[in-house]
Amino acid sequence: MNLTLIILGIAAIIVFVSGIRIVRPTERAVIETLGKYRGFANFGFNWIVPIFQNMIFVNITEQMSQIESQEMITEDKLNTNVDLVVFYKVKEDEQSIKNALYKVNNFEKQIVTLAQTTGRNVIGGMVFRDVNAKRDAINKKIADIMKNETKSWGVEIVRVELKEIVPPKDVQDSMNRVLKAENDKRAAIDFATAKETEADGIKRAAIKEAEGVAKGRMIVADANAYKTKVENNAAKTYFVGNAQKFKQLEVAQASLQNNAKIILGADSKSILKLFDINKQ
Repeated sequence: MNLTLIILGIAAIIVFVSGIRIVRPTERAVIETLGKYRGFANFGFNWIVPIFQNMIFVNITEQMSQIESQEMITEDKLNTNVDLVVFYKVKEDEQSIKNALYKVNNFEKQIVTLAQTTGRNVIGGMVFRDVNAKRDAINKKIADIMKNETKSWGVEIVRVELKEIVPPKDVQDSMNRVLKAENDKRAAIDFATAKETEADGIKRAAIKEAEGVAKGRMIVADANAYKTKVENNAAKTYFVGNAQKFKQLEVAQASLQNNAKIILGADSKSILKLFDINKQ
């Protein structure tokens, strides 16, 4: 009797241990009883009935599918090799987990096939120049189409990336020549702009110099005008109506500057007085 109890106890422990299932935080799971959906298992400790029940795990983290390089024909009949990368994840709610397991057969492979056909259709409707220049728009268009196609799969298409676009060799050579020509053109424009800036600087400096010379001449002219005004005022004060005496003063002043001797007349005192004032 005791041996039987021991055996039953050991069997119960074995059954219990064998039914333990631990679901990690990065996973969700469903429980099936004899092949029929029984319930949803959240992360943490779970227990199933061995043999009769089964647990299927689903990764809910973001995953990446590398789409192998494939040849695609653009609208202008150019064969180009394109690599795609698709980022996706299974939604973590119960219904999405059930859809990913029961609404589509092997959603990982289906996503790869869908990405290939969608990429071929999108790129096939564009000329190669647009394919090479509008990668962001192509990525978005492919992702939008795939999101619409997979909305019943319980899968979320996070983004799609065009990893590489390889055109035919002759097209690549032509593109390189065009790129070199554009770079040479930009360099020539930059050089011309620099020369124009340099010439503008020289022009501005010349203008400033000319303005300085003109201003200096204006100052000299103002000084001469002021001098003439003072002389005229003095002449009006001391020789009103007597131009001859004023002329004698000018002659005397010029002669003294040249160390010449002069003879003064009867009005020499008035002339000398004016001369003293003029010197001041």
